[in-house]
Amino acid sequence: MKGRLPHLLMGGAVTLVLGLGVAWLSASPAWRNAPENMALLRLSFTHSGDRSASCRDRTAEELAKLPRNMRQTQVCDRRRPPIHVELEVDGALIYSAESAPSGIAGSGPSRLYERLLLPAGVHELTVRMRDNPASEAFDYEATREVELHPGQSFVIDFRKDSGLIFE
Repeated sequence: MKGRLPHLLMGGAVTLVLGLGVAWLSASPAWRNAPENMALLRLSFTHSGDRSASCRDRTAEELAKLPRNMRQTQVCDRRRPPIHVELEVDGALIYSAESAPSGIAGSGPSRLYERLLLPAGVHELTVRMRDNPASEAFDYEATREVELHPGQSFVIDFRKDSGLIFE
């Protein structure tokens, strides 16, 4: 028993020092997701481009060559088109990008995640998204006036059923 006491005391001391070190690191140093007087704006989209623009009608000759169970009148490309997203803040375009579809064949949804720093205060945000390459017009557009607080994390999301969402 005499030989174990120093080992137990040393183990307890090491455990105490490690516990206090972890407790100190959990509270200090302070971490900030944005510099002082700035807010974080995040664009977060997962959306599939509309591939109807790449569809074509089969001719009568093409249909006649196919077995009856495969006679679809329209043929669409498997690859989805990219989506195009624009963000205006107070009337100035600060972000414009195309997001390619995911997947090996390009048949998955386009994913976009962008972090932008804005000064705290009231801003007018306009977000536009085009998922159909056949048109020059934007398919979805929303404008909101938002008040951003210092250190705030503000998200702009997209859902097919509700459109552009400002949270």
